[in-house]
Parts: sequence; C-alpha cells; structure tokens
Amino acid sequence: MRIWTLALVGLITCVATGANAQVELKTYADSDGFINVQALTCAQLAGTFQEDADLLTTWYSGWYNGLAKRHFINIPRSREAEHETIVYCKAHPDEKIIKAIGHIFDEMRSKRGIVLSK
Repeated sequence: MRIWTLALVGLITCVATGANAQVELKTYADSDGFINVQALTCAQLAGTFQEDADLLTTWYSGWYNGLAKRHFINIPRSREAEHETIVYCKAHPDEKIIKAIGHIFDEMRSKRGIVLSK
C-alpha cells in the first residue's frame, strides 16, 4: 500500500508542477540527422537537456553573427542571451526559437543603446 501511495504522490507532483521529460536534441532530427532550426519551438528548446540547449543556442548565436558579418564571441554575453532565451521560451512555448532569440538580441541591443544600421 505504501508503494502505491508514493507512486500516486509522485504522479500528482509531476502533473501539478507541469514536469516534462527532457529529450535529446537529436529527437528532432530528420532521417538524415539534420534538424530544421527554423522550425524548432521554444517548448522543444525548454524540453531538451542543458547541454543540447547550450549547443543549440550557440549555433543560433553564430548564425545571427554570421548574417551580421560579425566574427567574434563575447562569452558572458552569449551565456546571458542563452539564459534569457530559455526564460523567454518557457513563457512562450509555441513561439519559434529563431523568433525568440531575435527578440532577446533586440532587447539586449536596446538595453546597451546599440542601433543597427539599415
């Protein structure tokens, strides 16, 4: 009886806290192993393991910097952007990561008074 009670308490805790099982990033790959990074949602980022989230947000950062023809990395700022993106994604699970990280980059630039030339 005690085991059933513990199992029930565990199940209720998972449901009440909204706990989701984390999945590996490779879960979202196609049959050739490629991930469509423009299709991934915030829920998928928030639901993956930390090391996969690190990899993915670093890739996005590099992609954005490549588009801007910037070839540098500011490690503390990158970690800040990753953290802010994950926080944002947890609040906006249906949004695409690509849009969320763009939003975070825009906020970070705005806070620092950085204006992009058009």
